[in-house]
Amino acid sequence: MTLDEFFEGQELSRQLFDALYGVIEELGPVELRVTKSQIAFRRGKAFAWAWRPGKYLRRKVAPLVLSVSLPGRDASPRWKQIVEPAPGRFMHHLELYAIDQIDDEVRAWLRAAETNIKDTGKRT
Repeated sequence: MTLDEFFEGQELSRQLFDALYGVIEELGPVELRVTKSQIAFRRGKAFAWAWRPGKYLRRKVAPLVLSVSLPGRDASPRWKQIVEPAPGRFMHHLELYAIDQIDDEVRAWLRAAETNIKDTGKRT
């Protein structure tokens, strides 16, 4: 699947993704893995994911969600949800509605997520 197919008819979702992708590329080269359900940002291993909840939910939802894997719970109230799918692996989900939400705090989370994958031997 291509990015254009993933975001077909979803202009705001695509704009948010493009802004997010630009921020991630500022941290260094990244590989994208696009599937029907999400886009993984990878540097050898996946460290962040973007997805459209509206693809699955019929109610009004955020145009894009950023999910990052961190080694512990981050205390920010901005997170929509934090889950621990495996011991010591916390998935943080951030709803994105506007480009200005992709700020220095998000950059720091992305940097921490990328650092976390370098420090673990697990493939995701």
